[in-house]
Amino acid sequence: MRARLILLPLIALAGMARAEPTPQPLTIGETVTLEALGAARAVNIVLPPDYATDPEKRWPVIYQLDGALTQDLMMGAGLMRWGALWGRSADAIVVGIETRDRQRELLPATKDSAEAKRWPTAGDSAAFRAWLAGTVKPLVETRYRTDGRAFLVGESAAGHFVVETWEEAPQLFTGYAAISPILQWDFEALSRKPLGEGPRPPLYLSLADEGGATESGMMRLLASLPPSQPFCFSDRRSELHHSTALHGLLPEALQYLMPTKADWLEEFGMVLRCEKRGGQG
Repeated sequence: MRARLILLPLIALAGMARAEPTPQPLTIGETVTLEALGAARAVNIVLPPDYATDPEKRWPVIYQLDGALTQDLMMGAGLMRWGALWGRSADAIVVGIETRDRQRELLPATKDSAEAKRWPTAGDSAAFRAWLAGTVKPLVETRYRTDGRAFLVGESAAGHFVVETWEEAPQLFTGYAAISPILQWDFEALSRKPLGEGPRPPLYLSLADEGGATESGMMRLLASLPPSQPFCFSDRRSELHHSTALHGLLPEALQYLMPTKADWLEEFGMVLRCEKRGGQG
């Protein structure tokens, strides 16, 4: 009997040791569902790790197009976090904006019949921009502790939207990053459009292996920039593909738009490999 009584607690302890831990939710931010252009979409807000523990601090905001969970949100937030950990770029709130019909939402109308046939819904970029300005930005600035700086980031069709916004409504954001923008759209119309008067925010541009009208549109856009325009052009035609441009260049774009005072970056190869003019970076 005595041996049996000693054995029972040991069996209980062994059972406790084998118990599976209960998983807990991993929370990195919040999401709200808004409607734009007749479609519901997620706006995902990823907060800095110390957002809740430092109630006095305010943060810049990165507005990332194509920012659904099933799109580029986690990559963008991860690369931003990696840059902040190294001191390569400032920490920030990331706002991922889901797109549903990318050509409709991110591109203006086209006079190219082949483009119009392939993407018949394209053409509502102005309405999508008005939604960002009138609904998304006010919501973020009211609900979260922002410091007044707001940056718009996009790639491919979203990169075209970034450049178009920089041309049409430059003061909407503090800085812009257009990674491999499809400037061939509508016979390269965006690169042919005369720029209005007045200063514009810093602009990050990049080119991968796209070639053709995408490349000629980029070169025309660069040539049209006024001498006073701060910009950073990263020419990676021999290194990156259109499919790898966002992964490879977002850290550099954020470093240019949100520089820090870190003095060790060159030692670790974290330098701006771009033609650069004016401030930032």
